[in-house]
Amino acid sequence: MAERVLVTGGAGFIGSHLVDHLVARGDEVTVYDNLSLGRREFLESALAAGARLVVADLLDLDRLERELAGHAVVWHLAASSDIRRGTRSTRLDLEQGTLATYNVLEAMRRTGAGRIRFASSSVVYGEPARLPTPEDYGPLLPISLYGAAKLAAEGLITAFSHGHGIQACIFRFANIVGARSTHGVLHDLAGKLAVSPDELEILGDGSQRKSYLTVNECVDAMLFVERRDTNPVALYNLGPGDSVTVRRIAELVQERWTGGRVRLRFTGGDRGWVGDVPRMLLDVSRLERLGWRAGLTSEQAVARAVELLGPPRQV
Repeated sequence: MAERVLVTGGAGFIGSHLVDHLVARGDEVTVYDNLSLGRREFLESALAAGARLVVADLLDLDRLERELAGHAVVWHLAASSDIRRGTRSTRLDLEQGTLATYNVLEAMRRTGAGRIRFASSSVVYGEPARLPTPEDYGPLLPISLYGAAKLAAEGLITAFSHGHGIQACIFRFANIVGARSTHGVLHDLAGKLAVSPDELEILGDGSQRKSYLTVNECVDAMLFVERRDTNPVALYNLGPGDSVTVRRIAELVQERWTGGRVRLRFTGGDRGWVGDVPRMLLDVSRLERLGWRAGLTSEQAVARAVELLGPPRQV
């Protein structure tokens, strides 16, 4: 059944793909985005099909409340996705993550919107001693302000769920890759190759190992869960259940974007930057028991994204 849906961060990488799917299934979609990271052109087909774009900031609670009125569901994907920037600008994740989420929930309380779907992240686990890491692992000790903001947002959501009857789905993402990406490993490598086509710098020693999911499979998993788990708080890891090294990702880029021509240069160390989690592997058995399983491995997801994005243009 079609519903009125508001998507925060809907002009961004994952958000715009989600909007396309929501519009295709017949929902009446309002995109709420300040366009600091999102791009209007990502929404071209959705806007042509009837979606509405509101260019505004989530810190403007009054505007958010006005725009949310009459909507049944909020997909909350807005955040500052630059983990390294948050280390330098320490209020960034507090404002764009924690306070923005509070405003979304307060606007929902005021308007009567009854359901929220939240894009969290595997970084809430910090550096867990247990791999693969299940949803009930603890204590959660994030090592970046981005991770701390995501964890704080989860706490706000569960509190509003129990205090005000808001049904919530919380999704802890693996790394997401694909078209329209504005950040992440492939985006960074493409930017470096565009500037220096003969040498590709790789942060760390290449042994970092993480899970990767294509953006289309990520959206498919979210939509699968939200239709099937109506518990007050539904919490799921989203990922493929395996991982791939940064070295292998660099080799895929080297092979498929440069024909093996470019030289790989590793900066050394066990991680790429302060706040980087060097090893991540999510336990996705809860998601699989519900009936959803990724169709691609981590390496296959990265390889598909590499092919889809194509070699970067030199600047």
